[in-house]
Amino acid sequence: MAYDMYKEAAAVTPHATDAQTLMPCDAVYVGTAGNLEVIMKNGTTVVFTGVKAGTVLPIGVNRVLAANTTASNIVALESGLTYS
Repeated sequence: MAYDMYKEAAAVTPHATDAQTLMPCDAVYVGTAGNLEVIMKNGTTVVFTGVKAGTVLPIGVNRVLAANTTASNIVALESGLTYS
């Protein structure tokens, strides 16, 4: 998915239970380098290790977790498209 496909964006504060704006989302932007722990749209929990600053991960995410997340300035990106 090209970057111009994203129609909405919202800052994300990693947390295990608090509501997160624009979740689930189609991609995640990482502004400050580090690790990113997410729950994918399929329910799998994954830690992306060593994500570089400025990276857009085009992954479907339900939640960004705080426990193993060291990255910051995280932004949820939504395309507005529906998939079947």
